Amino acid sequence: MPIPDYETMMLPLLKSAGDEKEHSVQESVEHISELFDLTDEERRETLPSRRQETIISNRVRWASFYLRRAGLLESARRGHFKITTRGIEVLESQPSKIDIKYLEQYPEFLSFKGLRKETQKSEVKELPVEKTPEELLEAGYRSIRRNLAQELLGQVKECSPGFFEKIVVELLLRMGYGGSGKDAGEAVGRTGDEGVDGMIKEDKLGLDVVYIQAKRWGGVVGRPEIHKFVGALQGKKARKGIFITTSNFTEDAAEYVSNIETRVVLIDGEKLAELMIDNDIGVSRLATYEIKKIDTDYFSEE
Repeated sequence: MPIPDYETMMLPLLKSAGDEKEHSVQESVEHISELFDLTDEERRETLPSRRQETIISNRVRWASFYLRRAGLLESARRGHFKITTRGIEVLESQPSKIDIKYLEQYPEFLSFKGLRKETQKSEVKELPVEKTPEELLEAGYRSIRRNLAQELLGQVKECSPGFFEKIVVELLLRMGYGGSGKDAGEAVGRTGDEGVDGMIKEDKLGLDVVYIQAKRWGGVVGRPEIHKFVGALQGKKARKGIFITTSNFTEDAAEYVSNIETRVVLIDGEKLAELMIDNDIGVSRLATYEIKKIDTDYFSEE
């Protein structure tokens, strides 16, 4: 089943603490995972930009955080929590569920949210409850990045062939290919061989070379174009090639590349835009948001 949102986890989390013992977040993650019968893949699924934290762990952490803000749980020793008297009273009342709206009956929680008890619901703009704050930030970031990639690709498609070659050169250099800008600039777009636009050193020492085909394609690139490129590589006894296009590749072309000995990487327009963003080609930094968390080791007095 899908990973439950953090509100769905609140009541099971409080019930698990009903034994009045101390519980760790990691222990709770295992309990929730078992309770909702999550698969190994779901348990390992991480936030896109934070590979060190799983989604289930993030949501358990926020569920326990909100329960503590409402006074149903309290922090015990480092990384652990336990149920409070109020939490026991809540369990005794046998609520069908606990969510943000339920927690708003407690003044401490309203104070935490910066609200007064008399605040009208219409004045409060609620965030989607199925997402934790980090997940909302991630979703917003991905949306901005997706729109930027589309706009960037549109700009690339409108540039001249010469400028497109310049983009390819700069991108490959930023990614660690080539000996220098001069070497790369002379390599790309200069060979004139059929099926190949240029070559570039794979590393700064030039221990191997990579051949390149880079075109602003109007239509979808199919197997015939890739086959011609691979043929050109074989004619040069080359083992590696990069085929870059501003459009897309057919499934047949991608399947062909996966079944040949020559190592050919296909970079379509979407991937090209992503690489340009990752390597700061054609984009500038607008703002940076730094997310921090409590350093529990700092407060350890053991």
